[in-house]
Amino acid sequence: MDGPHGLGVTTRAFGLKGPRGWAFRGVSFDAEPGSLIAVEGPSGSGRTCLLLALTGRMKATEGSAAVGEWGLPKQSAAVRRVSALAHVPGVTDLDPALTVGEHLRERALLERRFGGSLRGLLRPRAERAAETERRVDAALTAAGLDREALPKGSRTAVRDLERLEALRLSVALALIGGPRLLGVDDTDLKLSGAERGEVWALLRSLTEAGTTVVAVCSEAPEGAVTVSTSPRTEETDEKTAEKTNAVTNAVTNEQETHEKETVDALPETGRA
Repeated sequence: MDGPHGLGVTTRAFGLKGPRGWAFRGVSFDAEPGSLIAVEGPSGSGRTCLLLALTGRMKATEGSAAVGEWGLPKQSAAVRRVSALAHVPGVTDLDPALTVGEHLRERALLERRFGGSLRGLLRPRAERAAETERRVDAALTAAGLDREALPKGSRTAVRDLERLEALRLSVALALIGGPRLLGVDDTDLKLSGAERGEVWALLRSLTEAGTTVVAVCSEAPEGAVTVSTSPRTEETDEKTAEKTNAVTNAVTNEQETHEKETVDALPETGRA
């Protein structure tokens, strides 16, 4: 997998308001291409909403932001095309009944069908299959997930994965499309100190390879571009409710965008 060229991210007084108040507000920062951007704050403080807004999945209501050459929220569609999400509850959930191999095949097929060029689709089938396998292997390597080390290899069900392995799989799936901006939610949720260290090492390795990473966490690591969403005037329960509504809207938008593609692609992966 060729190394991506990360995108710079800049925001000025960036904010999102919903029916219950501000999900986040007054966010301003500058991050160079290939940065590790840590969105830090307590649960319910708008961290996920900010992640979704920066990746073009939600529309901010105040201030401005730029991701690479594209301005938000007006050019959200362009930002969505060059970004990907991993480990976002309600948006990128893994199916516990499916195996690691099934998830990888499904994502690779969707990417080949709807993320590639027409010229790529016209190549011989064997050549396309080899390219798909190469992309999958490269994504797994970048995410630090060794299929052979899993209990049943690629046939290991998601329900049997350890929490850190599931996070790595989610990241690998996102990387198959070669995003220039990667958003990862809940990077340190229910992980031990050692496991958190592994996650940050993984994300730093991605930035060193050229991808800009936005990661939601409770505590930012040293050296990251730290962005705080700590509550200012709103109550935590209102923030939590706003986050829930916002993520629900984002899921709806994602489903509307990909529903037809998934239905068309599933027969080729062997799923009913």
